[in-house]
Amino acid sequence: MASETAVAAKLATFHSWVGGRELEGRGGLRPAINPATGEPFAQASLLDAAQAAEAIAAAHAAFPAWSRTGFAERARLLDRWRQAIVDAADEIARLVEREQGKPMVEALSAEVLPSLEALKHLSAHGEELLRDEAQDDGQLLLAHKQARLVYAPFGVVLAIKPWNYPWGQSLPVVAAAVFAGNTVVLKPAPATTLVGLKLGALARAAGFPEGVVNVVAVDDAVAAALVEDARVSKIVFTGSVATGKKVMAAAAKNLTPVVLELGGKDPAIVCRDADLDRAARGIVWNAFMNAGQTCSSVERVYVEREVAEAFLAKVLDETRRLRPRDAKGAGELGPLTLERQRQVVEAHLADARARGARVLLGGERPEGPGLFYPPTVVVDVDHTMALMREETFGPVLPVMVVDSLDEAIRLANDSPYGLTASGWTRSAETALRLQRELVAGVVTIGDHSSSFAEPRAPWGGVKASGIGRIHGKAGLLEMVQPKYVSRDRGRGSELWWYPYDAAYRALLSGVPPALYSTSLLRRVRGQLALTRFGRFWRRFGAGRLLLGLDKLL
Repeated sequence: MASETAVAAKLATFHSWVGGRELEGRGGLRPAINPATGEPFAQASLLDAAQAAEAIAAAHAAFPAWSRTGFAERARLLDRWRQAIVDAADEIARLVEREQGKPMVEALSAEVLPSLEALKHLSAHGEELLRDEAQDDGQLLLAHKQARLVYAPFGVVLAIKPWNYPWGQSLPVVAAAVFAGNTVVLKPAPATTLVGLKLGALARAAGFPEGVVNVVAVDDAVAAALVEDARVSKIVFTGSVATGKKVMAAAAKNLTPVVLELGGKDPAIVCRDADLDRAARGIVWNAFMNAGQTCSSVERVYVEREVAEAFLAKVLDETRRLRPRDAKGAGELGPLTLERQRQVVEAHLADARARGARVLLGGERPEGPGLFYPPTVVVDVDHTMALMREETFGPVLPVMVVDSLDEAIRLANDSPYGLTASGWTRSAETALRLQRELVAGVVTIGDHSSSFAEPRAPWGGVKASGIGRIHGKAGLLEMVQPKYVSRDRGRGSELWWYPYDAAYRALLSGVPPALYSTSLLRRVRGQLALTRFGRFWRRFGAGRLLLGLDKLL
């Protein structure tokens, strides 16, 4: 215990960002562990329950003023934030490499660069996506009103983000929320707390008003209280299906709406006419990048028997070229972030072997420090195995040979998940069929999951892979509530107001044939009959009827 205390005393300590200032936590210290060495290199102070509630309070207090800011001011701050990130890009990537484990080049390409593109897109196009929309009423009896669709912010958005992409998953969501006029409390994952705190520090440096962007380091018990706080108006969660269900159940206590981006067991289908060189390179990259710790990793391959042997040979050649990241940062494969994830990988492989699968490459825990695991290729797999049913989230690529495209599509869809899927074919007709029939939130042909880096493309899944979308217009609209607003400058009474006299009853009886009959002749006769009623004529008159002629006929 004394030695642990001495080590902690030597570590740099980082704190949460609440109300525009650093807040030292009273809930103890959490070390940041380098998964490549197993050693702590810094630590974060944890907020206690009362301090975490202060973050919600700060965001809640800041919301009224922030929601009234114009789009130009929000865009200006996003641009300042973007420049601060540009200036710190290598520093951010090195921190991701050190705390999460992926090579620095992946931290730049898969996290920092997409987040910068998201900021640029929001600044340039966010206003046009959220601009009020004039509504042309199709209902004749309401056509005299002036109406608009307004996109109103929710209030406090609680963003609970994962450890596998601690920067790339957090920054675009926080940016979309604040651009839409919300304030945010970001809770980073325990394993990558420092990356989240760095995001908060750069938001403060960019000049966001106090309370607009808050980042909290908390333990799991305190995090649960944040989800149940009635002042939270929207929750955006990325993580496992099991935890997502808990978040949704807790949010239901206050009817807090949620966006859930959950797990995947994403399939790739290699057709008999595929460019096998490209398919092998693309699938190997997507299966093993970030040590396979990607919700959209290729975790299942279905290859048509005619090309299976050639495809497997190319996959093995590509996989053998991959090197573990060394102390100098060279190499393609970093460690897994958590020991428990390595244990999941080993359990899935043990189950698969027991059921008849063969490991062609990898499959054994290496000696030495860190949470490394070799890229592993497995064949003779089937859907009785956890490896083909449950999310592995590690550097394992199972390949199943199928006899037809029909069988491949059926097996690809035979999953509780539906985040992303890909097809590898030269045929435009086959590509259209795959895009139409694969059940997933994202389907790509000749690549896999790359659209996560496109800020215009929505991201999210179906079935157990989640609810709602992040990114793109769909993701931005998740951060607002559509509000229909209408104005009537007329004088006198509306047609449907009191009194309910005999003439009014007769008038209403004439409306169905006048406006809704499928016969044009009956509609015209009915409309002429309505003009005999003084109440109708006083409300509309000849001018408004002529303006609404398209609605009459």
